[in-house]
Amino acid sequence: MSSMKDRDLNDCPYYLITRASLMMTSTFKRSFAAAGIGRVRPAFLVVLFCLWKQEGLKMIDLARASGLEPSTMTGLLDRMEREGFVTREPDPDDRRVQKIMLTNSGRGVRRTVEKMVDETLDLLFDGIPEGDVDGANVVLRQLIVNARTGGAS
Repeated sequence: MSSMKDRDLNDCPYYLITRASLMMTSTFKRSFAAAGIGRVRPAFLVVLFCLWKQEGLKMIDLARASGLEPSTMTGLLDRMEREGFVTREPDPDDRRVQKIMLTNSGRGVRRTVEKMVDETLDLLFDGIPEGDVDGANVVLRQLIVNARTGGAS
């Protein structure tokens, strides 16, 4: 890759990924608000999707499943609990552990959230060939691996 000093900002992958992420988050917020689910924050999505697949995970297991650090997960769960989407319940087998459970509200928004995510992604990726999206996903997954391991796998 060329040096940053020789590169236009619009050719910098970090800048582009950051801008795209911010724009996507803003679009999700507007879509959710328009659908009447504005309490659902884009940051909640990965946790909701994990819990819709398997409820009652320990926080550490939920963090692993969602790819988030435990310290990040704690604050995120605090916000989700305040919004009424999850609760922390004691594990009957180990009182040091709490399991993360969906509330009725957390379960109840599932169809609307899934619908809005699909519609928003369709809007955001309009005009981009599916093969390009697939290729970008390959690149981004490898970037994540490289960031975690310090090099290619």
